[in-house]
Parts: sequence; C-alpha cells; structure tokens
Amino acid sequence: MSNQEYRPTGFNVLPTVIKNLLIINGIFFLATIVFELKLHIDLTNILGLHYFFSEDFRPYQLITYLFMHGSFAHIFFNMFALWMFGNVLENVWGAKRFLIYYVVCGIGAVLLHYTIHYFEIQPTITALNDYIAYPAIDKFKELFSSEILDFSTVQEKQSFREMLSSYQSLLISGNTEKALQTSIDFVLEYKKEFLNAPVVVGASGSVFGLLLAFGMMFPNSMIYMYFFFPIKAKYFVILYGAIELFGAVNSSEGDNIAHYAHLGGMLFGFILIKIWNKGRKQFY
Repeated sequence: MSNQEYRPTGFNVLPTVIKNLLIINGIFFLATIVFELKLHIDLTNILGLHYFFSEDFRPYQLITYLFMHGSFAHIFFNMFALWMFGNVLENVWGAKRFLIYYVVCGIGAVLLHYTIHYFEIQPTITALNDYIAYPAIDKFKELFSSEILDFSTVQEKQSFREMLSSYQSLLISGNTEKALQTSIDFVLEYKKEFLNAPVVVGASGSVFGLLLAFGMMFPNSMIYMYFFFPIKAKYFVILYGAIELFGAVNSSEGDNIAHYAHLGGMLFGFILIKIWNKGRKQFY
C-alpha cells in the first residue's frame, strides 16, 4: 500500500470473502427477525454461542455466532468495519489466508471471553453444587439470603416465591425431607438456566482482529475517524485496545458488551500474524 492515508471511500470493488461475509451476515440478521415474528423461533438462542459447559451449547455455535447480531446498529458497525479494514487485508493476503484469520480471531475471541467467564462464575457454581450435595435447612437460609443468587426478572422472582411457599408449607407439616428436595430441584433448575443464560453473538471479535492486523501491517497509514479526524493506524489500534481493556476491567453487570471477546480477537490475531511471519516461506 503506497498511499499512507487510508480512506474507506477509496475502495469500490469488494473482494470475494468480504462480499460473501456481508451477504451471509445480512441473511442471518433478516432470518432472525422473520423467524421470531412469523415462526416464534429464537435463532439467537439456537445459533448464538452458549457457555461451553451449558446444556444449550453446540459445537457449531462456534461458527454460527459470528453471523448473529443483536441489533441493526450492531450489525451495521461490524459490517462497516469488516469492509473498511478487511478490504485491504483480503487484497493483500488473498481469500484463503483472510478467511482463516477471520475465523481464528472469531473463535479465539470467545475462548478468552468464556475462560474469563468461567472464573467469574465459579463462586456461584461452587455454592450451588455445595447445596445440592449437602442440603440443610440452615444452608437453605444462608444460600437464599445471600447475593449469590440473582432473581432479576419477574418470572424468576415469581418462581422463587412459589418454591419458597411450597418449601415453608412442607416444613410446617413436618415433611423436612420433601422440603429439602423441593429446594434442591429449584437449585438444579437455577443452575441450568444460569449456565445457559449467557449467549455471545456478533463478528466483533473477528473485526477487532482485523483492526489489529491492519495496524500491524500499515502502522503509519492514516485512518480518518468519523471521516474527519486523522490518526495513524498503530495509535488507533492502541486506543481501541485500551478502551476495551478499560471496559473489561470496569464492566458493570448490565454491560452487554463482550469486552474480553474483543481483546481475544486481537490477541489471537496477533499470535497468528506472528506465526505466519515466522514461517512465511513455508506458508506460500
């Protein structure tokens, strides 16, 4: 790339992989809406990526989640970035290498995301497993009065109230064993839903990998933020990486952005580029 300025409007022809990725993502997005409205089928739950140790996880979700998006803004900005940075990379790398990179970054993104998630949820899972294995009346009070269990939706709160009413009635009637079994059944169901709940969707991990690759390959190229503010690609990558790291460390419970997935895409992209550069003669 001889020009040190990178302007998205300078590209008029879509490379093969970019074009097909845009089409497939568009089809998945429209299908999600149609299936929900007409057939009452939640494609996000089927094709989005569930936690690896949940009942709803399926291996194919490692790929299909890349084509699912939660909103129009989500898919629009991901696809714009895919075209903006991917266009150059596919023309330089070729279709095969570009597609490999895109998929590796996407899978790497969720590997890091769910690895972090594993450690984050361990206190909750440990407490649930401990109660299931050794149920007791005093432990019941301790478990359900703590902040370990979260009943955030109306349905969850209603379900808990119904279980608690049945539990207390059984205790009053002297049927302690059945009361404890009622609480165990509830905890088992809660654990199942808790593990199934997180669903990752979107190509953001792969897109952040593309952003990193562009910054590494064309570090001094100028990117025009919002088509007006010029910034060198290497600083643009550092800026976005820092923003995501800050967001990951300071994310709140209501934050639906998978910051670690973005960082995972960049990390695996960096590793793959280093591997390719080291064995360049063997790759071609």
